[in-house]
Amino acid sequence: MTTKRQFFKALYGVIASAALFAALPAQADGWKPAGPLTIEIGFGAGGSTDVIGRLVANTMKEQTGWNVIAENKPGGGGMAMFTAIANKPADDSTVGLGVNMPVMINLVTRPDEVKFTLDDFAYLGTAAGAQLALVARADAPFDDLAGLIEYAKANGGLAIGSDAQPQVLTMQKVAEQAGTEFQFLSTKSSAEILKLLLGGQALAGFATGTHVEYLESGDLKMIASANRTRHSYAPDTATLIEQGYDVYVDPWFYFAMSAGSSAEAQAAIAAALAAALETDEVKAAVHNALNTEVVNLGPEATKKMLVDGIDNVKVLFGK
Repeated sequence: MTTKRQFFKALYGVIASAALFAALPAQADGWKPAGPLTIEIGFGAGGSTDVIGRLVANTMKEQTGWNVIAENKPGGGGMAMFTAIANKPADDSTVGLGVNMPVMINLVTRPDEVKFTLDDFAYLGTAAGAQLALVARADAPFDDLAGLIEYAKANGGLAIGSDAQPQVLTMQKVAEQAGTEFQFLSTKSSAEILKLLLGGQALAGFATGTHVEYLESGDLKMIASANRTRHSYAPDTATLIEQGYDVYVDPWFYFAMSAGSSAEAQAAIAAALAAALETDEVKAAVHNALNTEVVNLGPEATKKMLVDGIDNVKVLFGK
């Protein structure tokens, strides 16, 4: 049986040939990019976002004949990438793949410092909603959030791996309510967080799918669901809310480009992304990376998800 670890490695070596035979997506008025179309990935190599972005890029390339390139642009949970896209001249050639929570939280908590607004982007669609888990080494001396907090209090803190600001803010709220402290080890991807956990540099950390094989192997254990609901693969593990802390994050992986992009480019790229997300190869990648299914909200609903999410974040952080 192929493990998820083997699956992730295989994605970088070969893309399934079946994508070659998928139907070509509809293109607005025959639009095509004048040069390479770059999908910028707001996180480092090896994590869930990277895996999805690279397979989508390859599938689009094979379906459309366009020269589609995937590039990692890590920093600030995708904030560095979206800031660059919003503040350079629109050229119809750059699409960003990021996660909603870092964007929404930054816009709520430090709006004067963020160099863009939601109106600076044209929204193209979503790949999926992620199930975010707080996990720990299997030999960690705690099995739930209460035990983690007790350990942190007894040891002057606890190191937690994170790759996005919402994870840090969520656990800071937990720490404030519990009267303890956490130290945060910032990484560029969930793959790096797993290395910290397995290498012993951190006892706990966040992950969105890449951790599941380690739960199955017994190397890691799940402490809590950081979403509003329990995870499909771990129905017995309670949420942060159920464990007494009224905080949560519901990450969505979404695609956007500069609002100054031409309407033809927006329509054609959104259609190409939608077609790629419908392939069995991408569906399998999303399932293996995130343990969830592809859900493409489409352009209008993707923007609504972000607009509505801002209001939820304001409530979450008392703004």
